[in-house]
Amino acid sequence: MPANLLIADRANNRVIEVTPDRKIVWEFPRPGDLQPGQRFRWPDDAFYAPDGKSIVINEEESHAIVLVDYASHRIVWQYGVSEHFGYAKGYLNGPDDAYMWPDGNIGVADIRNCRVILIDHDTKAIKAQLGRTGYCAHNPPKSFGLPNGDTPLANGHVLITEILGAWVSEVGWDGTVYWTTRAPGIKYPSDAQMLPDGNILLVDYSRPGQILIMTQQGQPVWRYAPRFGPGMLDHPSLAIELGNGLIALNDDFRNRVIVIDPKTDKIVWQYGVDDRRGRTDGLLWIPDGIDLKPPTWGE
Repeated sequence: MPANLLIADRANNRVIEVTPDRKIVWEFPRPGDLQPGQRFRWPDDAFYAPDGKSIVINEEESHAIVLVDYASHRIVWQYGVSEHFGYAKGYLNGPDDAYMWPDGNIGVADIRNCRVILIDHDTKAIKAQLGRTGYCAHNPPKSFGLPNGDTPLANGHVLITEILGAWVSEVGWDGTVYWTTRAPGIKYPSDAQMLPDGNILLVDYSRPGQILIMTQQGQPVWRYAPRFGPGMLDHPSLAIELGNGLIALNDDFRNRVIVIDPKTDKIVWQYGVDDRRGRTDGLLWIPDGIDLKPPTWGE
């Protein structure tokens, strides 16, 4: 492991930061972190913000996004009404993969509203929207079939993953579609990421699950898909490349975060115990999101 990992430990209702030697060095919420009236349930993903000050967390089943100040462990911003879904201003329905963009605004895949939106941090107005609210079919940029991934790209575009049809597309916020392709052999695609060479990394949220690297034309480059044994995946939901060729992912229903070497297809690092849920050190319960801590983040 080259750096600390941020883990959204969904069923434990917490987000933790774990060192390469498996020590927890940051956690939210600790006792007293939540203020009167604040709720925090089902953290689905958590990502370090580019500003080096906050963590962006989406609570998919609670229909809210929060920013947590890293230093104070306090919620400093929220979009969405906890435990209430909708499509009007201020409401979400199954938000997934909330990211802070370099300008401080928040992008999110609003799954069951079938749209990808960019929320103004200051006014909470929707600055940009891809897809027609409530219309769930693959026809980018007019509509998307249950989008569950909206990864920011270095060129300012969005990498959108759609559950229906296993589609992945690169789209600009102005609606320009640069390419769109289907992920071959994937039942339930989740959270596509673009690698430095332009290939696409994504997982199959199924049992047994898969990891796939493919070209932008949909040609497989590498696939990891053991059907049984310690290497078998059970509903993995996010994989990321670590910069050293290794692949980290959260294997949700096996209650672990693992790192795989694609050269050998072997697990080379793990946090959590296979098929055992818990909250004490070394245990997880449905880890549903990860992020690698940038080397200068928070300095």
